[in-house]
Amino acid sequence: MSPGLLALTQKASSLRFPRKHKVAYGAPAPAVLRSGSALEPGGGRAGATTPLQVLPNSRATRGTSVEALKRDPPIDGVRLSEVVGALSFALDLTEGQPMGHSVRSTLIGMRIGETLGLTEEQKSALYYALLLKDLGCSSNAARLSSLFGADDRLLKHAHKLTDWTASSDRAKLAFKFSVPGKSKLAKAWHMLMLGVNKRGSAHEMMQTRCERGADIATMLHLPRGTSEAIRTLDEHWDGNGLPFGLRGSGIPMLGRIVSLAQTVEVFQNAFDVRTAYEMAHARRGRWFDPVLVDCLDAFQMDTEFWGGLRAADTLRAVSALEPEERVIVADDERLDTVAEAFARVIDAKSPYTAQHSQNVASIAVSAATSMGMSEKDLRTLKRAALLHDIGKLGVSNTILDKPAALDPVEYETMKQHTRFTLEILKRVTRFRQFAATAAAHHERIDGSGYHLGLHGEELGPVARVIAAADVTEALSADRPYRAGMSREETFGILDRLVREGHLCPAAVEGVRATFMGLPSNDVILSEAASKAA
Repeated sequence: MSPGLLALTQKASSLRFPRKHKVAYGAPAPAVLRSGSALEPGGGRAGATTPLQVLPNSRATRGTSVEALKRDPPIDGVRLSEVVGALSFALDLTEGQPMGHSVRSTLIGMRIGETLGLTEEQKSALYYALLLKDLGCSSNAARLSSLFGADDRLLKHAHKLTDWTASSDRAKLAFKFSVPGKSKLAKAWHMLMLGVNKRGSAHEMMQTRCERGADIATMLHLPRGTSEAIRTLDEHWDGNGLPFGLRGSGIPMLGRIVSLAQTVEVFQNAFDVRTAYEMAHARRGRWFDPVLVDCLDAFQMDTEFWGGLRAADTLRAVSALEPEERVIVADDERLDTVAEAFARVIDAKSPYTAQHSQNVASIAVSAATSMGMSEKDLRTLKRAALLHDIGKLGVSNTILDKPAALDPVEYETMKQHTRFTLEILKRVTRFRQFAATAAAHHERIDGSGYHLGLHGEELGPVARVIAAADVTEALSADRPYRAGMSREETFGILDRLVREGHLCPAAVEGVRATFMGLPSNDVILSEAASKAA
C-alpha cells in the first residue's frame, strides 16, 4: 500500500458519523430511549437501518492510527474471534441492525450460558454461533426485496420486532412495508398476490438463510455445535418456528440460547431493557425455552451489565468471554478461509453478483502474477479483492437489483459502499492493513473516482490491479439492466478507460495477459476467471 493511501484511511471528514446516544460504561440502562411503534421505521435508533444512521465514528476505533495500521501483529497472536467479531458488523448492516448487534447478542447469550452452567466446549460453540449467527442473512435479501418491493433492511429490522408467528401481526407488517408509496388498495392487492398468510415463501427463505449460514460456519472449521445453533436459531419452543418446525428439547440448546439472546438485544436496543424483558416473558413457552428466560431473569437488575452494552468498546469485552482453554488462533491459511467465507456472504446479497468477489480475486491474482508481484503482496491482494465489496451488505437490494439506471440519490447511496468497506475492514485485526486498498476499487488514476477522490501515486499497485479486475468482471457479468459483455467488448471499454486516464495501463495489460489464448467467440470473462484461478 502506498504511504499516501495509508494516510488517507484517517480522512475523518468522510468518516464522521456522530453518536446520538452516549452512555458511560457501568451506567444504568435508560428506562426509555424513545417512544413509537416497533414497526415504525423512521423513529430514532429503532428505525436506523441505513449505514449512515448506524455507523459509529471510526476515529474512536482502537488500532486505526497510521502507526497501528503499519504494525503487523504476530500471526501466532491473532485470535479468530477478533477477526470475525469485527467482521460481524457487516452482517449487522445487512440485517438492518445498528453495528454491534451481533457482539451485543454475544454478551447477552454468553451470560445466559454462564447462568445455565454450560461446559467449556458448549460455551466455545455458543460463542461463535452468537457472533456469526447471521452468516446466511444476505442470501434472502434479494428475494425479500423483490416480494415486497421494499428495502430489505427495513423489512428485516421490522421483522425482528414483530411476533411473526401471529397472523395478525404478520399481516400488519406486510401491509406496512409492501410497495412503499402506493395506495392502500394497491397494498391490499399486493398482499393478496403474496398470500401473506401462507408461509411457503417465508419457509423457503428462512431455510436458505439458516442452511447457508451453517454451511459457512462449517467452512470456517468451527465446532459442530456452532453450525447446529445457526441452523436452528429461528425455531421456537412451541414448534411454530422455522424452517424445520422443531419443538421443545428437539431444538439444540445452543440454538435456543441464540434465539433468545438476539431477540432481547434487538428490543433493548430499539426500546429499553424493561421492554426487552416484557417481550421475553410474553413469549416464554411460545418462542423461548422457559428455563432460559429464567436464566435471563437472573441478571435483570445488573445495571452495570446492561449499561455496558452501550459502551463503545464492546468488541474488547466480548473477546474476554471466549473460553481461554478453547481459544482458536488464526494462521494465514485460516485468515484466507475467513476472507473466502465472507466473500460468499457478500456475493449472496444479489443474484447479479453471485460470484463477483471470487471472480475479481481470481482475475486480480492472475494479473498480478503476470506482473511479477511478490507472494506476500499476492496474498494481500487476494484478501482485499475478496472483501472489496463488503460495504455493499449495507446497500438496499432495491438499488443493487434495480433493472434501470439509478437516479442521482440512488447513485450517491450506492457510492457509499466503498466508505462502508473501509469502515468495516479498519476494525479487523490483520485485515485493517489493506482496508484502504480494498475500499479504493472505484478510485481512478485521474482522480475522478470515489469515495476519497484519490489519484496518481496515491493508488498503489495492488489497488490499481483490483480496480482493473473489478471493472473487467462487472462488464462481463450480467446485470439487471443489461447482459454480460463479450471479451472483445470488455477489453474495448478497458482500453478506452486507459486512454482517458481512469485505469492503470500496466494493470489492464496484466488483466489482458490473463486471458491470452482463450477462445474469443462470446467468451464471458466471469467464466474465464474460474479458469484463471
